[in-house]
Amino acid sequence: MSTLFVAGLGIVGLVLLTVGADQLVVGAGRLATVLRVAPVIVGVVIIGLGTSTPEFVVSGTAAVRGNAALALGNLVGSNMLNVTLILGVVAVVSPVVVRSSVPVREAPLMVAGVTVFGAFALVGLKFVAGVLLAVLSIGALMLLVRLSRVPPDDSLPDDVAAFVEPPPAPGRWWVEAARCAVGLAATLGGAQLLVANASTLAHRWGLSDAVIGFTLVAVGTSLPELMTSVQAQRRGWGDLMVGNLLGSNLFNSLIGGAVVGIAAGRHTIAPFGFAAVTAMVVAGLLAWLLLKRGNRITRPEACVLLCAYGLMLPLLISANP
Repeated sequence: MSTLFVAGLGIVGLVLLTVGADQLVVGAGRLATVLRVAPVIVGVVIIGLGTSTPEFVVSGTAAVRGNAALALGNLVGSNMLNVTLILGVVAVVSPVVVRSSVPVREAPLMVAGVTVFGAFALVGLKFVAGVLLAVLSIGALMLLVRLSRVPPDDSLPDDVAAFVEPPPAPGRWWVEAARCAVGLAATLGGAQLLVANASTLAHRWGLSDAVIGFTLVAVGTSLPELMTSVQAQRRGWGDLMVGNLLGSNLFNSLIGGAVVGIAAGRHTIAPFGFAAVTAMVVAGLLAWLLLKRGNRITRPEACVLLCAYGLMLPLLISANP
């Protein structure tokens, strides 16, 4: 197959992945509303999990195919993108203001999850590590649910309610369930096309799978986070946007890492590069510190995040030729 045809298939996979994840997020949010799930859980857990589905599927698919570098590269790159490039681009257009307790509640948990995943990635993911990350994922979800009680003046519930509008009628829950199923199927199919063709392009262009993973593939799997963030910020839902990005990084690290480790079976996933793992952890810490300063990301701070990504990316590419 020609390079152009391979690239075209990869783009088709990317479109399927993005559209499927978007429908999955919307359907899951509305279905959770019908089932009377707490709005904070919808915003932090349901929407965060939904936008992270492409990372889970793509990295799991790559691990099953024996392409561990692409699998880990996708997770590492997505974690960096979420809290630097995406958060920075959105905040440059319009400063992000957070009025809820999301930074206090989620940011430390996100940094802890990213750090644990980074430690396993440095020493090499095994099946046992995957199981341990799965256990930690359950613990993190339980903790988020436990912390889901918010004060009456917290703005996150209102943001979530506006995001899932219009809510379906109670008797029409099956429509949103079908939307979730179709979205998941499109995500799975798109992931297969994206992984297979991205790997082919990497070999033809002389790039490593790791580089393709934390650049091209990471950008593709982070599009749902970008779309949700742009939509949320455009409507003034800064709390939902930040919660989605922080939650996505937490789930990418714990659940995504668990999927890769378990999918690899008895084979050990080779250690990932120290520079990439360090950059991922530093990016998470930087976003947390900026949010902690005043529960906002100003335009100058957004430029700091964009510069951080711009400086990290060339270093990662040179370290993974």
